Amino acid sequence: MALNAEDGKKMLQMITSRYDDRRWRKKIEKTLSLPQSGVSDEVQRQIFMYLKLGLKAYKSRRADPDTWIVGGYATKEVIDRAKFQPQQVGPSVTKEDVAYLGIDPGPEVDEAWWEEMLVNWFEEPEKGKEEAASVEEGQPTAAEADQPAAHASKDSAKA
Repeated sequence: MALNAEDGKKMLQMITSRYDDRRWRKKIEKTLSLPQSGVSDEVQRQIFMYLKLGLKAYKSRRADPDTWIVGGYATKEVIDRAKFQPQQVGPSVTKEDVAYLGIDPGPEVDEAWWEEMLVNWFEEPEKGKEEAASVEEGQPTAAEADQPAAHASKDSAKA
């Protein structure tokens, strides 16, 4: 299950309001390195991708990992550009969609919330992998396990 609209909003607020706090920079960089599939709301996904691309630092042509320009004037400029020219984020993004950027999400967004947010970001793909692994091992999937009567009638028909 990707982030719902409320958690997505808090995540975007965290990225756009706490970038000058050294304690949050590594967490913001980690969040920016995540795939966009973890954000379920389409407008929030566009804002996330805008921030991800806008805050990406220069990278050499070699296979260097992505780096981010989190903190300082350049970060503020990317955020302000999104707030004052939302059409640069996406054609369907309005000023109301980006109005909350740069506003601190509040004290409930702490390290424990951030770790839970990471779990929620990847929750659905992990379930799919578990089902695929159980099918390969010959174990019934969750849907098949819920139907014991069908398995019993097949077994009695074979006997």
